Amino acid sequence: MVIAGSRSFFAALFLLALRLFFPFRKSAANSKSVTIKTLIKDAPALGAYGLGYASTMILFVIANKLTASANAIMLQYAAPVWAALLGWIFLRERPRPEHWAAMVLVGLGMFLVFQGSFAAGSFLGDILALASGVAFAANPVLLRAREDKNPADIMLFSHITCALISVPFFFLYPPAPGVKYFLSVIYMGIFQLGMASALFAYGIRRIPAVQAMLTATIEPVLNPVWVLLALGERPAVSVIAGGAIIIAAVIFSSTLSALRRRN
Repeated sequence: MVIAGSRSFFAALFLLALRLFFPFRKSAANSKSVTIKTLIKDAPALGAYGLGYASTMILFVIANKLTASANAIMLQYAAPVWAALLGWIFLRERPRPEHWAAMVLVGLGMFLVFQGSFAAGSFLGDILALASGVAFAANPVLLRAREDKNPADIMLFSHITCALISVPFFFLYPPAPGVKYFLSVIYMGIFQLGMASALFAYGIRRIPAVQAMLTATIEPVLNPVWVLLALGERPAVSVIAGGAIIIAAVIFSSTLSALRRRN
């Protein structure tokens, strides 16, 4: 909870700065005051929406502590299936054949990437990871539902909510003070969460919810790439094969969907 809250605190600061200095709409000369008034007016609704993604971050961090990381990642990244169903029900965005095909290929690729890392884990940890995946899938559906406004506002309030929920845990388990801790949470807050949230909010207005989730599955696949570049550890052949399948599936579904929209 301390990790989740620390990351979200700095992500919220980053997103708030973006919102103030680069507002989605400039409906008056003084766009900053309009932005602040809009945020205050929409705060209850945004807080309710934001609770979904805050749940994703909190559940995933806890699940990683209770079960094997591969289990947690696989269960969370079943999100495209949940996004397809939720988007179909609530947004009437019926998944295309390329989406279903991509989901099958992504599942195969994820299995190849993490097959050597699966463990028995804990039942509670696996359940929390599965719940994290459902909440993760609900996020783009909610963002799409508010596409007429600024979706980044939901992401902002998600991080504010996550930070506020974690406050009691800072008193129960205070983090060890040190430069390494603060630099790591600032980095994760701004780059891993803040910039990612802003880009995700920008993209979700332009693609269906299920395509957003399919694209997000590239994230865990790139982990071995960063490890290779930073530490020189070469990934196994199965990891390379699984990653290639996932990336190919995402490119295939994205390209075909784009061609459908263009026609």
